Amino acid sequence: MKKIVIIVTLISLFSCTEKEVLLPQVEKSIVDKIEDHSPIYLFFKSEGKDTLIEVNRKNSISSTNWIFNIDKRLPLRLVVPEIIKLQAKKEGSAHKNEASENYFSYSDSIHKQLAFLPFTKVKFKLEQPKFGVNIYFAKGNRLFVNSTEVKKENLITYLEHLPSDKPLHYNFCFDKMIDYGSFIKNMVLVQSLEIEMRISEIFVY
Repeated sequence: MKKIVIIVTLISLFSCTEKEVLLPQVEKSIVDKIEDHSPIYLFFKSEGKDTLIEVNRKNSISSTNWIFNIDKRLPLRLVVPEIIKLQAKKEGSAHKNEASENYFSYSDSIHKQLAFLPFTKVKFKLEQPKFGVNIYFAKGNRLFVNSTEVKKENLITYLEHLPSDKPLHYNFCFDKMIDYGSFIKNMVLVQSLEIEMRISEIFVY
């Protein structure tokens, strides 16, 4: 399967180095084209047994759409705090364009092209929700609704049959130890579900 790898050349006064971002691969495009954008890069680094993250936003312009190019190997525990900080920086900029959006990039493995997932209105929280139905994406490609494990292909049917005498509030939750590649695959899955629920918050714990 063909991989799409973003190679970034970083130039300083003394050296020229190349870094790569391995993008997640998903068999579907949510958005396939974006105009007027700035890149944000979150690189994977390793030092001994430790996994580290390196952020480069030198070319970002607050008035443009931001594309987050994030290495699929990075765990959410490292990625999400950086996303929160970057969202806050853009939101607080005096040059911010209210019409600009934020997108995650990934590789559409069917059409062999870059694809994008919008998340402008989504707030990330490093905590467990206090109420509602928790749709929890765990390690090992497992899915739980509250404490019950559910097959992904049966998620809609399971949710439709939950007993309740009032409208249910759904929380989308992710294990902080899963990698960013798995996160994007599951987010694309959620976006593709035929269910009336808007994702405004994502809980990572």
